[in-house]
Amino acid sequence: MSTRGDIMITSAPRSAVLHDIASRVADPEIPVLSIADLGILRKVTEDEHGTVVVTITPTYSGCPALDAISQDLVTEFSREGYEQVRVETVLSPAWTTDWMTEEGRAKLEEYGIAPPTGTGHRGPVTVGMSVKCPLCHSLRTRELARFGSTSCKALYACRDCLEPFDYFKVLA
Repeated sequence: MSTRGDIMITSAPRSAVLHDIASRVADPEIPVLSIADLGILRKVTEDEHGTVVVTITPTYSGCPALDAISQDLVTEFSREGYEQVRVETVLSPAWTTDWMTEEGRAKLEEYGIAPPTGTGHRGPVTVGMSVKCPLCHSLRTRELARFGSTSCKALYACRDCLEPFDYFKVLA
């Protein structure tokens, strides 16, 4: 068994297959990210009765996408022939942007959302840190609104290209 951040991955082939199936599920609010990229996919196991148990941690406790993610997980496993699927939500430890993969951060930027800067649980967040524009890469940006299209994003604007963009806030 090995770990990747706070995610435990077993070397058993069956566990890897189950994890890969769950990793296909996209975040409904940011469809270019899988729930694995986002870091909310915590664990996938199969119990003694053959039920697939998927453990997820939402980005925050009131996340409206949680029901859609749970249904998408059941649908994805059903497509692969797994009839018994249970999705469990755990709130502790709380999700942090530290759990996002580097690939996920790159996908955010390519999609036009500035990835989180700084760290959550693993270190201090620098207040006043410049947020790089995902379009022209300028650091001459400013916050327009603390909350953007979702609670986990803020709305920024670039002073060079003049385009508005979402910034995925550092959450700890």
